[in-house]
Amino acid sequence: MNKVLREEKKFLINIADFRHTSARLDKVMAQDPHNGVNGYIIRSLYFDTPYDTDFFEKQAGVELRRKIRLRCYDPKQDFAMLEMKQKQGARQLKRSLRVSREDAVTLAGGDYSPLLKYTEPFAAEIYGMMQSRGYIPRTIVEYNRKAFIAKENRIRVTFDNRIVATESCFDLFSERLNMNPVLDPYNVVLEVKFNGFLLNYIQSMINCIDKSELSVSKYVLARHNAYQTHL
Repeated sequence: MNKVLREEKKFLINIADFRHTSARLDKVMAQDPHNGVNGYIIRSLYFDTPYDTDFFEKQAGVELRRKIRLRCYDPKQDFAMLEMKQKQGARQLKRSLRVSREDAVTLAGGDYSPLLKYTEPFAAEIYGMMQSRGYIPRTIVEYNRKAFIAKENRIRVTFDNRIVATESCFDLFSERLNMNPVLDPYNVVLEVKFNGFLLNYIQSMINCIDKSELSVSKYVLARHNAYQTHL
């Protein structure tokens, strides 16, 4: 089980600023080894209660809240990461458990019993929460990410674009999902993640960008889009 506690800030920028800033960061930070030429794909299946408790708590800005998701980086891979992110003041606690592809498929079907065979306490905790609160699959969100890393304070700067989602299929490993855009393709979500404090030279580069702070998550963007569609 992986555990990360850090501060996260999100901003909405245009694609021109993304290209300019990523080129500058490439000179002073290390690229994520998964980047390749154009970054890498992230796909997440989000769970919520029958009353969309996590969605509405995020919308309302509730201080202590959570998100539960299954994440993969390639439909062909043989595992997924079951993750829970919890907002704790200015910081985010993220805990992750690697599960087999077979177990991930079962979880995506709404059966959480495979978690009982994992020995990590986190598996029992998240099983109890999902069972007692009736969590069900809600939406799959996919996007392209380009990430940069600085070892100091475990700093990560990520750029996410081409954000699409679906609520019609919860097959995390499908190679033929019918996805719809939930954000203008000329916009990019910039996330800055760090422990303690952000180094000055990175802060100065971020400050130069014409940006607006973003309070909603990609999960909220996807669900909000679906709610508008159904109205």
